[in-house]
Amino acid sequence: MAEGKIRLTMAQALLRYLDCQYVSADGRETKFVKGVMGIFGHGNVTGIGEALERSAGELTFVQGKNEQGMVHAATAFAKQSNRMQIFACTSSIGPGALNMVTAAATATVNRLPVLLLPGDNFASRQPDPVLQQLEVAGDYTISANDPFKAVSKYWDRIERPEQLIAAASRAMRVLTDPAETGAVTLCLPQDVQAEAYDYPLSFFERQVHYVDRRPPSPDAIQRAAELVRTKNRPLLISGGGVLYASAAEQLAAFAEAFGIPVAETQAGKGALPWKHPLNVGAVGVTGTLAANLLAKEADLIIGVGTRYSDFTTSSKSAFAHPEVRFLNLNINGFDAAKLGAEAIPCDAREGLSALTEALLASGYRSGYGTTEIAGHKKRWNGEVDRMYALEHEAGLAQTRALGIINETIDPSAVIVCAAGSLPGDLHRLWRASQPRTYHMEYGFSCMGYEVSGAFGAALAAPDRDVFAIVGDGSYLMLHSELVTSLQEGRKITVLLFNNNGFQCIHQLQKGHGSDGFGNEFRYRSSATGRLTGGYMPIDFAAHARSLGAKAYKATTAAELKEALGQAKRESISTLIEIPVVPGTGTTGYESWWQVGVPEVSASGSVLKAYREMEARTRDIRLI
Repeated sequence: MAEGKIRLTMAQALLRYLDCQYVSADGRETKFVKGVMGIFGHGNVTGIGEALERSAGELTFVQGKNEQGMVHAATAFAKQSNRMQIFACTSSIGPGALNMVTAAATATVNRLPVLLLPGDNFASRQPDPVLQQLEVAGDYTISANDPFKAVSKYWDRIERPEQLIAAASRAMRVLTDPAETGAVTLCLPQDVQAEAYDYPLSFFERQVHYVDRRPPSPDAIQRAAELVRTKNRPLLISGGGVLYASAAEQLAAFAEAFGIPVAETQAGKGALPWKHPLNVGAVGVTGTLAANLLAKEADLIIGVGTRYSDFTTSSKSAFAHPEVRFLNLNINGFDAAKLGAEAIPCDAREGLSALTEALLASGYRSGYGTTEIAGHKKRWNGEVDRMYALEHEAGLAQTRALGIINETIDPSAVIVCAAGSLPGDLHRLWRASQPRTYHMEYGFSCMGYEVSGAFGAALAAPDRDVFAIVGDGSYLMLHSELVTSLQEGRKITVLLFNNNGFQCIHQLQKGHGSDGFGNEFRYRSSATGRLTGGYMPIDFAAHARSLGAKAYKATTAAELKEALGQAKRESISTLIEIPVVPGTGTTGYESWWQVGVPEVSASGSVLKAYREMEARTRDIRLI
């Protein structure tokens, strides 16, 4: 008997397929695709747009305001949902599609699933070149969607409607695989979106993708245990994989069983509460003094679920012990093998549990003194208290403002941040008490993620307060989804730190010999011809009000406390503008970051910075 079929356009079939995809992890089943975020143009409005209008099934449509912003929101939704649920994103061709490329890279670098459905040129080529079509004379198969290849974990172009059957299956495999996930791009030629095909009904049957935990091999655990037993001063670095694997309990048990201190990456922060006696805080360029001092003396680094960015490793200078070794537990084999490590490809929870059992059987215990870790932690807590209380004669210090926020908002609230000086201060100083309350995009450090990400996090966690902590530079780059949060009735609170420019990079400049150039929001001076005039008086609170949000301005500690209380009582998205004194963030604490400093310059201070950089890099690990 012939299999039943149904005649649908390719776009209708795609939505119907997405609507019946589920994931199952630890016995809990979740509908995988929550909906579609989109901005319509001629390249998708009459194809997938019509399908969303007439036959979306249970998929929710969310109207984006900027293509990059909506993909950031979808990425943040997936992160806050622990990668168990996603939004797809659709755009028109040309500029609409290209606007998604940056956000696609952000998702891929952070190992977060997002499905991108950009419109594409006509497959038939009959009306070429259509509006917004990119033409490459030497290779006519190239379109504006080819740049997605570099930032996607899977890329395909569906040039015939029946190709959807194979492409959709391959896309789902990548999206639901914790070891391979990232952005997936299915390019949809605008004519093919509207072409019909007799699709088999089996293509639309309910499909469950099982996210099985991957245990380490017994031999791998034996090798790992043998390595640990030869080391006296191990340091565990907790990465995002700990949180994605819901392994906070196993992390604590491992650390407590063997007296091993735990340092945190940006993605791993919050896996242990800040008060835990073995949590020594952030490590690396934006690390705490406690973690960085322990890292310098550690003879074993146990990386769990971390990709070892240069900020985590202080450009590979953080680990100075002459006999330091690396042991990596990671679901991704590429990350597990970094730094010449003993690589244990596995789920973080399963790996920690197995290694705990193996080490308990041997009676292992680290060699730290009874008060050593506690002493480091006590000194650092005192430093955080000092920075949180810091007063500045010129106005509100950035660390003081963060302290007020940290001490005022609910411990279950979610903070979202991504770029500038704020991630460094938050990584060092923020006291996270619960998992999934510290939502940092620092894999790509993409300016403009913050407001969009807060909206996405609010979609995923409607029962929590969600705060975007953002600098004025990032806010100006991308704040469009603040309007979408109002449209959708998903309240976010934007805490806008106004320091008159890109002060993080301004400080980096000045720290390497520059006098400061092109990073502050100043008027052009008639005397110098450069941007060295007065600061531009931008009223961010008024701008937010013009979009329909509530808004306040807080210039003192007392005003900030009051504004936070007022924002809490508001029922819609709210912005608090917080002018802070430039350069009042954190720095130092035994950290270092390698950047390119000119070998040739007319500035003596730049040449001095170059010599200092060269001296620091001579003995850095090359692995």
